Amino acid sequence: MCGIVAYIGGEAALPRLIEGLRRLEYRGYDSAGVAVLDGEGLWVRKDVGRVSELAGHLQGGPGTQVGIAHTRWATHGGVTQPNAHPHTDGTGRIAVVHNGIIENSSEIRARLGKRGVTFKSETDTEVLPHLIREAYKGDPLQAVRDALAHVRGTYGIAVVFADAPDVLVVARNGSPLVVGLGRGETVVASDPQAVVAHTRQVVYLQDKEIALVTREGVQVSTLEGREVQLPVETLDGDYGLASKEGFPHFMLKEIHEQPRSIRRALRGRLQLEEGNAKLGGLNMTPRDLVAVNSVISLGCGTSFHAGMAAAMAIEALARVPARAEIASEFRYRHPIIPRDTLYFAISQSGETADTLGAVQEVQLKGGEVMGVVNVVGSTIARTCARGVYVHSGPEIAVASTKAFTSQVAAMLVYTLMMARCTNLSLEQGQLVAKALDAVPGAVAHYLSEPGPIEEAVERIAKARYVLFLGRGFSYPVALEGALKLKEIAYIPSEGYPAGEMKHGPIAMLDPGTPVVFVCPRDGQTEKAISNMMEVKARGAWLIVIHTRGDDEVARLADLAIPVPETADFASPLVTVLPLQLIAYHAGLALGRDVDKPRNLAKSVTVE
Repeated sequence: MCGIVAYIGGEAALPRLIEGLRRLEYRGYDSAGVAVLDGEGLWVRKDVGRVSELAGHLQGGPGTQVGIAHTRWATHGGVTQPNAHPHTDGTGRIAVVHNGIIENSSEIRARLGKRGVTFKSETDTEVLPHLIREAYKGDPLQAVRDALAHVRGTYGIAVVFADAPDVLVVARNGSPLVVGLGRGETVVASDPQAVVAHTRQVVYLQDKEIALVTREGVQVSTLEGREVQLPVETLDGDYGLASKEGFPHFMLKEIHEQPRSIRRALRGRLQLEEGNAKLGGLNMTPRDLVAVNSVISLGCGTSFHAGMAAAMAIEALARVPARAEIASEFRYRHPIIPRDTLYFAISQSGETADTLGAVQEVQLKGGEVMGVVNVVGSTIARTCARGVYVHSGPEIAVASTKAFTSQVAAMLVYTLMMARCTNLSLEQGQLVAKALDAVPGAVAHYLSEPGPIEEAVERIAKARYVLFLGRGFSYPVALEGALKLKEIAYIPSEGYPAGEMKHGPIAMLDPGTPVVFVCPRDGQTEKAISNMMEVKARGAWLIVIHTRGDDEVARLADLAIPVPETADFASPLVTVLPLQLIAYHAGLALGRDVDKPRNLAKSVTVE
């Protein structure tokens, strides 16, 4: 989602700001802008479109050494040049970039309007520079602190003052900010990805903290004025500039990286001889594991689907009640938090606002939450303190692919740990561990022979509606397949449990309607065959994802796509692959931007 970069140092700010914005492009955005000092005031340029388009308009810009920049994902107000950031006050001498949402912006606008303030945009953000201008009495830090006292909501902000050319002011409440400490330069960003070109020594601002940033470093305090000493940390993740490595798109590259990313999620964690597993980041003893009476996964979108697959495995193997919850709903329904329940917060970025809010709600009520994240040092990772890194590597395409399989794989490692303590014998544990260890090879085998994907796409790309069905472990895969097709190709589609199909979605089936049925050979295959017959009786065109060699199921399909055989609990790791490829190729067939789909963001840092 929205990205912030701010620079103060000994070099020209503009090229460094643009480089930082390019490093944040993977997050998703619809406009971009910069504000730098120009010797007399502020030089502001912003536009709708890509960073490359903005960069083309910056020729001849000032070579001054202080500035702020932003990529915006529209929330309040449409995708227009006036709504792009930065926003300035009435004098044009204070500029602000902002991630988050000012919840009481309408009230503040009304008050400022009565005092003669004229607004140029529809955004909630624009109230901030006007509030800061009213509070400014020569002290930039105090002006921002006083202005924020009137604000309710979430924010990560960076502010530049024409009248204070040697400082920046930044503040955070619910939206991440990291300060990079270089030699004679300081860089602030909403994501470490934009900092590492300058330094790996960083400070993470916490909620309700504000900082004065200079070339020499950063001074942090609370919004109430109490000084804070934050630890300087070293970034140790993989933050290199993204490369497609010969693939036409990041999405396709990341689909093909899954044998490696799943292997990384499993490496060093499976204990084949002991029929067990270990996750050091959880710091849980066998006594701790058997004391857990239920497991709840919290996530949004793809991460919610990964949590669903994990919950089914925990119940099947560990015989412990488990379920997945949509984080954006969970946090607001005043949930009951039993003391013997373990929660997992699943998020690729580790910055998902709704999931972070759910974590805080659980913690407030005394619950234990473990993070399952990809990005080292992310807010959820630091808030949870204990958890699992999935190690899928940078995921640049906005629509998640390899993160899904890595999340499922990591949660299956936890499942084996728990099941070995609660339900599985040594021999059973060894079989589960062996089945997991075989998954990366099965994934690589499928990707080398993906089957008739293009034939499926020929039908799907022309469809007005596509239905994805699955039973058991294949139900969350069906949901994920429908989500991917909507995200990438913008084709109306829905995922449904196959047994529920006749309770509504069957009304959507016309002759020729594509129905994608995820049906690996497992304990529910016979029931799934009955559902396929119901679909075919309505004249739908049936695409079946099935276990290689399962001729009974393949014969029912109008188009059969075989996948390697796996254990039922591991089947989502392979059955999701053809659905990812179908979405990718359908998006290409329809001319979509598969790496940056419209309206979507990689890291959803607002509610």
